[in-house]
Amino acid sequence: MVASGDREPYPDRAAAGAALADALAGYAGRADVVVLGLPRGGVPVAAPVAVALGAPLDVLIVRKIGLPRQAELAMGAVAGIGGAVEVVRNAYVLDRAGVAAADFDAACRRETAELRRRETEFRGGRAGVPVEDRIVVLVDDGLATGSTMRAAVAALRRRRPSRIVVAVPIGAPETCAALELEADEVVCLWTPSRFRAVGQGYRDFSPTADEEVRRLLGR
Repeated sequence: MVASGDREPYPDRAAAGAALADALAGYAGRADVVVLGLPRGGVPVAAPVAVALGAPLDVLIVRKIGLPRQAELAMGAVAGIGGAVEVVRNAYVLDRAGVAAADFDAACRRETAELRRRETEFRGGRAGVPVEDRIVVLVDDGLATGSTMRAAVAALRRRRPSRIVVAVPIGAPETCAALELEADEVVCLWTPSRFRAVGQGYRDFSPTADEEVRRLLGR
């Protein structure tokens, strides 16, 4: 479900999450649903969704693996799912850049170490929520290019969930449309005709602090 047109911005991420929960009400009360928020900004949106659906809340951390000497271009990504780390390779970039396997592996180890550090920081030692054979609602505060969300979906597929639902309050129309080819369902409440950035969908789009992420996950 993707809604177009213009509307008033959400007051904040919690309000956006409440609106998203209403759109996802069909998944409420099911024992096989889990909600994963992409940090940092996706977790305050995901928290009211998890409460409304009666589902466990967890975080899914994705780290881009940048090319050597061109770090802004992703040659892959690592994602922490449950207790495992999944590696996604961008074959197009790897082939054309001629990246040696050793260079990719070294970059992958660095990003995996940072991913694990952040998991420990956010979860405080709690185990990740299992996703195999479950409906996973994957939440962020919005979609611009969608590169992080695409990596998350690709990595999540390898853990064999029964269904992947990408859910966001606002997104670029072309990004949401492209994700419909990769996720089982895309719920985007608002695709502005003149999309500029995710922040245009919020009156309060202040950065989400690590402490808030820890508090929401601990709750």
